[in-house]
Amino acid sequence: MVKILEMGYCCRRRSKMERSNASDNMVSHIVAAQQEGIRTIRSCNSCDFSSDPDVCICLVTWNMNGQVSYEDLAELVGSKRKFDLLVVGLQEAPQKSISRMLQATLAETHALLGKAIMQSVQLYVFGPKDSELDTKELKVDKQSVGGLGGLIGRKKGAVAIHINFRGIRMVFISCHLSAHAHNVEERNEQCRHISHSLFTKSKHWNPYAPPAQLTVWLGDLNYRLQGIDNQPARKLIRKDLHKMLIGKDQLLQEAERGEIFSGYCEGTLKFKPTYKYDVGSSDYDTSHKVRVPSWTDRILFKIEDANKVKAILRSYESVDGIESSDHKPVKAHLCLKLNPSQDQ
Repeated sequence: MVKILEMGYCCRRRSKMERSNASDNMVSHIVAAQQEGIRTIRSCNSCDFSSDPDVCICLVTWNMNGQVSYEDLAELVGSKRKFDLLVVGLQEAPQKSISRMLQATLAETHALLGKAIMQSVQLYVFGPKDSELDTKELKVDKQSVGGLGGLIGRKKGAVAIHINFRGIRMVFISCHLSAHAHNVEERNEQCRHISHSLFTKSKHWNPYAPPAQLTVWLGDLNYRLQGIDNQPARKLIRKDLHKMLIGKDQLLQEAERGEIFSGYCEGTLKFKPTYKYDVGSSDYDTSHKVRVPSWTDRILFKIEDANKVKAILRSYESVDGIESSDHKPVKAHLCLKLNPSQDQ
């Protein structure tokens, strides 16, 4: 079952009854929270705030398949940059200076605030020029997971950046999890391991520091479609009926079971599955493996306390015009507003 929230809002606010009975029903609330699943929310075209948002964020994830061009990066970030922060998570990035290419693309409007790199898994955060005073507490971390990817220069795992920007504490995580449809539990365990390990092993870690108010996972999570064969899936996609495949998505299924991403939100999967394409085209895999198309590339986010920070998802889409990889990039536009009546 997919939970739908209206108007692009994502929150974790409990009902009055839940709050009043919290002390008496602690165990039942823990169980309910574990099985909260991913909340699917509709994106909206504008920020429905009483005043301008405090931070607007453009989020991008892309498995590059070892290839890159300046033109692709320019198309990816776009020319109409109506955002404050640009967060770019990459997987299977080539051994080239992606950082310099992105900085050249964004030179007129944005500057690099921070980066985290673990071989082919990379993460970059850009902010408006002269925004140094808005940026505090920037920390980076990384966590590798099992597999042989590192031996061929394509690492599995995650890199992360913690940043306080304009008074909002945020964590961005770019990840690449294990492949293949049958490795569901392995991916689940990797999600849990990464979540519990990032920023907790450092000698500078402060267990009493306040939690992030926004956490974003973006990456090639590698969850596949399950319970449908290749040709029926492709037939639905050709007829523009790919929404009928959402119930087959492993990521949503595992979250519904309470295994991963409890309390996270994701936009509606209106775009076609982003993997696997023939490189140089928008045709699905015609190799001898003929993989079932899947939404492997995702952007998930969680607001820690909706009484303090309100979030609106303005868009969630794939970038179908880029054809240099066997994955399509995915983008989201998220706007945040602090509640001034609440202590931060």
